[in-house]
Amino acid sequence: MKSTENTNSSFLTKPIFNSNITPQKIIFVAVLALCFLPFISPPIALLLGLLIAQFVGHPFLSSNNKIVQLLLKFSVVGLGFGMNANSALKAGKEGFIFTVFSIMLTFVLGYLVSKLLKIEKKTSFLISGGTAICGGSAIAAIAPAIKAEEKQISVALGTIFILNSIALFVFPFIGHLVNLDASQFGLWCAIAIHDTSSVVGAAAKFGPEALEVATTVKLARALWIIPISLLSIVLFKSKESKVKIPYFIGLFVLAMLANSYIPMVSQFSSYITTIAKIGLTITLFLIGSGLSMKVISSVGIKPLLLGIILWICISATSLWVIISMY
Repeated sequence: MKSTENTNSSFLTKPIFNSNITPQKIIFVAVLALCFLPFISPPIALLLGLLIAQFVGHPFLSSNNKIVQLLLKFSVVGLGFGMNANSALKAGKEGFIFTVFSIMLTFVLGYLVSKLLKIEKKTSFLISGGTAICGGSAIAAIAPAIKAEEKQISVALGTIFILNSIALFVFPFIGHLVNLDASQFGLWCAIAIHDTSSVVGAAAKFGPEALEVATTVKLARALWIIPISLLSIVLFKSKESKVKIPYFIGLFVLAMLANSYIPMVSQFSSYITTIAKIGLTITLFLIGSGLSMKVISSVGIKPLLLGIILWICISATSLWVIISMY
């Protein structure tokens, strides 16, 4: 006797009228279309994606990661058209020392905890890198530098994306609870949330100032991908490895400069940023739709525990410093 789950799966993936169109694809595309509507916020889009992953399934899962990466870069560059260069420079200076300290602390703590939990070296290094710098982008850059295997990369990405999903809902709640202002919350997001998509999604709920601070500090933080990748080659003795340079950060800076100093560009900036925010909402929906129970269960307890410990330590420490000093 077949289980209900298998029956549902068979129904959803069965072609309609002998074509490639299936109920699964129809439902997925219909929910995706909702993300274009203005009342669907990034957290809601992520929640919709998670529901699709658990009850419907992702019909285009093999292409999901590439689409997410491209759409995220497009959205981040688009958001640059809504920012002022002088304000961003000030935010970047304020977050620099904080960024250096938090990156060092994360890697040291990651090494110690992974030894305690007896986690495989490359997996723990990828999780530490994703926590310290910029989530999935950092893992994607560091992985070839240390010649990580597909399983190690998948576990690290799964850990980061699970915690990112939680952060998108938890951080705004805590921010309001402890009465952080927009600038403080933006800085906290940039330091303590892993992936750029969730940083921007959470910061946007606190308004334009929080979004500007969060995006600028996070992208400045992302530049640390280059020295960390070079250092990882030395640590893992991978002489033939290559370092991926995050070129989209340069495009973000150019967009910000154009908006700040070219009047003609600033006239259209609001339209570009609106499109970019829609792109970010769709990105979070796609991230959520890729987090099925199979993906979540494949992560394992120890790597997830490492990610949680690092995340709590960095989040709590950075929040205490921000409240005390800013």
